[in-house]
Amino acid sequence: MTLLATAQLQSDLDVAPLLLAAHVLRTDNEALQAAHALADAAREHAAKRDQQRKLPWSLIETFTRSGLGGISIAREFGGAQVSFVTLAEVFAIISAADPALGQIPQNQVGLLNLIASVASPSQKEQLFTSVLQGWRIGNAGPERGTKNTLELKARITADGDDFVINGQKFYSTGALFAHWIAVKALNHDGKQVMAFVRRGTPGLRVVDDWSGFGQRTTASGTVLLNNVAVEAELVIDNWRLAEVPNIQGAISQLIQAAIDLGIARGAIADTISFVRERSRPWVDAKVERNSDDPYVIADIGKLHIELHAAEALLHKAGRVLDEVSAAPIDAAAAARASIAVAEAKALSTELSLLASEKLFELAGSRATLAEFNLDRHWRNARVHTLHDPVRWKYHAIGAYRLNGTLPARHSWI
Repeated sequence: MTLLATAQLQSDLDVAPLLLAAHVLRTDNEALQAAHALADAAREHAAKRDQQRKLPWSLIETFTRSGLGGISIAREFGGAQVSFVTLAEVFAIISAADPALGQIPQNQVGLLNLIASVASPSQKEQLFTSVLQGWRIGNAGPERGTKNTLELKARITADGDDFVINGQKFYSTGALFAHWIAVKALNHDGKQVMAFVRRGTPGLRVVDDWSGFGQRTTASGTVLLNNVAVEAELVIDNWRLAEVPNIQGAISQLIQAAIDLGIARGAIADTISFVRERSRPWVDAKVERNSDDPYVIADIGKLHIELHAAEALLHKAGRVLDEVSAAPIDAAAAARASIAVAEAKALSTELSLLASEKLFELAGSRATLAEFNLDRHWRNARVHTLHDPVRWKYHAIGAYRLNGTLPARHSWI
């Protein structure tokens, strides 16, 4: 049976995600502790899950029950409202153990900020409360076959007092695991809205047909919508966000950078472990252990310098977002946030690719054996960093620093 046929069979079974009570985290330290506990559980079988494309259902349930899904929700709604510094570190910690597990809920963070920015008070109350109770939000925004990632073909039309949606989505990370599926569509005015569709709504199908060679277990596949009903109260006019300066894109990119940093951490840790325990020194080094080869030692030192630099930039980006979000956001503040995150994203992208490739150069040919599955680090880095081209990050940073040009305002900057 083909991968697609298997995926369609799985989708037809449509086993809905469990809905279990979630713990409510209250502080940044509690969030970091929960992230470390989840990472410890995820690390043990991460390589096997990747090899077998085994979806991390139990770990996603652990993530939810721990309360990590709601840590960015404001205190006025019962959330922890952790700092952006902490939020980024939570995703880096999880992604160092399993970046697929880090990517699955990444869109939930951005969607929660979207709700906070443009939803009505009653919408905020309903959606935030549900997440704190254990509901997960999945993404159904991007589409294939359009001229660029911003173009949409999905349509939402009036049906009495409510609406129906028709369309097809792809790259729908988190949707298979979700209780709410956030669907982008164009309304009768051609404006973009966001509809929150309950899992199990007739006409909604989530197909696990993701076949990417990296981030294999994110289930970032297809969402099909055939006359899917949605209540008017669950449709948000997210087009309004484009009318005012905001940090929506910066928040989304912060989580992306954190995942890439986590991939780099995991690759470097596995490099050190393999060099110490398994690989042989090169004959000309005239040492007993590969870990005593002076060139290997120097390269490990360089990798750690770059790792610490990437960690510092991510921390700085989180701090800038904390500062900017504490006051009314104007165009200058939004640009400052985007550029700070772009700098972190540029370096974390480069480092995740470098560290995952350097692993094999330093660990040697034995590290390429399938039994170790160490190529997953590079595959994960290469696929995840394709969310947006880093060359445009350097351009945005240069244009801002050199000419004072404010960056574009969308989810990829």
